[in-house]
Amino acid sequence: MSKHDTHFFNMFSLVLGILIGVAILLFALARIVGANTQAAHLKTDPRQLAAIEDRTQPFARVAVAGQDNTALAIVAEKPAGAAAALPTTGEEAFNVACTACHGQGIAGAPKVGDKAAWGPRIAQGNDTLYKHALEGYQGKAGFMPAKGGRADLSDDVVRQGVDYMVERSR
Repeated sequence: MSKHDTHFFNMFSLVLGILIGVAILLFALARIVGANTQAAHLKTDPRQLAAIEDRTQPFARVAVAGQDNTALAIVAEKPAGAAAALPTTGEEAFNVACTACHGQGIAGAPKVGDKAAWGPRIAQGNDTLYKHALEGYQGKAGFMPAKGGRADLSDDVVRQGVDYMVERSR
């Protein structure tokens, strides 16, 4: 090894060692600051305590004959992943289902408010728009899934959603 290579290797090792030392020092400092602030907050945060209580509930309860079982009232559990209430207005339907594509123009969907894109569609008439929204549509510009991919929406709410988008795009 030449003298220059040895000097480079020594300097590189020194710089690398200093950087590792600084990283360890910053990590230790972050742990000290976190221990004095975050841990105390988590122990007193009511939402955190409620979440812990919810996660540590026993998964089953047993009623014993001849003992007081009044605390074992049957509680209807909400199924995991249960959806919120379904939309009932056109604006709610737009916010829940339609805005995913019509808000950003994804998959060829005309953006709400884009008069040039909506003009030819509006000219086809509401019946055609309703049919495409309810049954789905494969066009030159893209694909419209039936009911915007939300089969749980009623036909009436989907029609209201179409009306809402058309009114905002005239």
